Formats: sequence, structure tokens, C-alpha cells
Amino acid sequence: MNSWFWSAVFHTRDVDITKMLDYSSAVAVLGFSLILSILRTFDVRVETARVMVSAPVLALVTTHVLCINFYKLYYGWNMIVCVAMGVAQLFLWARWAAVSRHPSNWKLWVVVIASGLAMLLEIYDFPPYGGYFDAHSIWHLATVLLTILWWSFIRDDVEFRTSSLLKKSKTKAK
Repeated sequence: MNSWFWSAVFHTRDVDITKMLDYSSAVAVLGFSLILSILRTFDVRVETARVMVSAPVLALVTTHVLCINFYKLYYGWNMIVCVAMGVAQLFLWARWAAVSRHPSNWKLWVVVIASGLAMLLEIYDFPPYGGYFDAHSIWHLATVLLTILWWSFIRDDVEFRTSSLLKKSKTKAK
């Protein structure tokens, strides 16, 4: 929500502070999502291992945010960092989906494939079609639709994992 909020503010009022908040929140959400994809894909459950996975990503995100806000905002470099984190997590989620027997796997596959296609809108930008919709605006629309499906998958995942844990605990109790 934070990322969408600052994106909306930036697209409404394009000034330095709104641009910094938009770019910074986008990098932050990508970094957090990358951490989650690593932890889930490799089933990292030990707390120290979670910290060891998270710390380098958090350091990268923090350094990048400080760089674009207080040194120089290189749009191209920011795009490379964001695309790299996005592609990495798409590959990780694809790997998880490939080996998982999750009942809602299809939702994850749709999100992964469609997100990859939507990312192409950011990379291969085009001017407004008919004076109305450019690649970036279509990308924003795609992120809304994909987020709805993503959260539907998360809800299904929580229900699936909870029911699996309850079945295991009932089996152990017998």
C-alpha cells in the first residue's frame, strides 16, 4: 500500500520529494518481496538463517535508497536494481511453484508469468496510445490486477498450511 500511495502521489505531483518517496518505496517493497521469496523457496525456518538471508538484501536496499536519495538519482541504475530484484523473485517463485504440490499453484504461475510480461512494459516503454495509455499506466493497471490474484493465493496458502499443520498435530496427538 505504501508503494502504491507514493506512486499515486508522485504521478499526481511530480516534484523531487514525491519522486524520491515513490522510487524508495518501490525499492523497499521489491527488497522485502525478494527476502520473502528466498525464505519461502528454500524453506528457511531457523531464525539465524533468516537473518543471514535478510541482512544482505536489507543492506543492498538501504544502500540503494540512500544513494538515489542523497547522492545521485540515476534512473537507469535504479531500473537495473529494481528489475534485477523483480526477476530474481519471479525465478524463485517459479522454482517454488515447480516443486510444490500446492492446490492453488495455478494462481502463483499466473502471477509469475503475468508479472514477467508486465515487467516488459517497464523495460520497453512506449508513448501514450491514442494519447491516453502509455506502457507505465498499463503496468500500474496490471499490478493492481496481479496483486488481487497474489493475495488470493496468499489466503489460499494460509488456509492450506494451517490445515496441514492441524492435521499433523491431530496425528501426533493420537
